[in-house]
Amino acid sequence: MKPLEDSRRHFVFKAPAYGAAFALSMGLRRLAEPPKDKAGEKDEEEVSTNEDLMREHGILKRVLLAYDEVIRRIHADQEFPPQSLIGSANIVRKFVEDYHEKLEENYLFPRFRKAGKLVDLVNVLYAQHQAGRRVTDRIITTVRSLKSKEDRNRLADDLHAFVRMYAPHEAREDTVLFPALHKIISPHEYDSLGEQFEKIERQTFGGDGFDIYVEKVATVEKQLGIYDLAQFTPR
Repeated sequence: MKPLEDSRRHFVFKAPAYGAAFALSMGLRRLAEPPKDKAGEKDEEEVSTNEDLMREHGILKRVLLAYDEVIRRIHADQEFPPQSLIGSANIVRKFVEDYHEKLEENYLFPRFRKAGKLVDLVNVLYAQHQAGRRVTDRIITTVRSLKSKEDRNRLADDLHAFVRMYAPHEAREDTVLFPALHKIISPHEYDSLGEQFEKIERQTFGGDGFDIYVEKVATVEKQLGIYDLAQFTPR
């Protein structure tokens, strides 16, 4: 019994020293580790499939506001910088039509059709994508050869047609189509779809396409004098 009691007594007296040594070793290990980059951690945060699509709609909405400003100036017989409208139309063409809408057409619409859900809505949304591309073609053509009052009026009509269609178009996707995606695919497929979208985005734009085009749309807003958000606050 004597050796066992000595062993216990040895542990009781030595335990604080062992604990202190362990704490010291862990502290030294933490000091040796490189500090975590908070910005890097933020960059690695995952964006869900629907969040990705909806924030891209935010860029489209800001273009629609730029279109509204050009329409207002045309009707008031005021000038506007042509480069602002060319920049806006290029954002629509490259980011919205050739990228965002292609994701919907290639990865979302087929899933809804296969599931037999919201098929009528999907068909209308697809038809509106095609109509929007035709209007964008006309806007680009007209603004590049803008000469007469008739040209300006025709441009205003096309801009108005685009805004009138896409405001309800994106609102219906955000409130009906995208939320329903959870009902027709598994959580695993939903997560995989988001990862696939991110990969396509980086391959298409050579980086974070959303960040790139947020800067582009901000440039357009500054050219038109509508970047300052406070100016829209009612008095």
